[in-house]
Amino acid sequence: MTNTDTVAAGVDITKETVITGHVVDGTGAPVGGAAVRLLDAGDEFTAEVIATATGGFRFFAAPGSWRLWVRSPAGSGDALVAPAGAGVHEVDVLVA
Repeated sequence: MTNTDTVAAGVDITKETVITGHVVDGTGAPVGGAAVRLLDAGDEFTAEVIATATGGFRFFAAPGSWRLWVRSPAGSGDALVAPAGAGVHEVDVLVA
């Protein structure tokens, strides 16, 4: 995907691999303040961010297989993403 609205000005998405998305609940409402962890293919911790008030998160990562694991007062959930190369790769994580 190439939605440049999800990255800061000056980021060259032809060279960077960006994993971005939103944390949402079962109704599709955003879950702000959730802890979003980026785990590698071996489920090893790589990074963690706190979702924005609108549930948004962003990681800069290498191409490969990644798991997003989320914890929040609204519940927990996870999602897999496997960017093959540079660009913006969007994934939403449902928590229950």
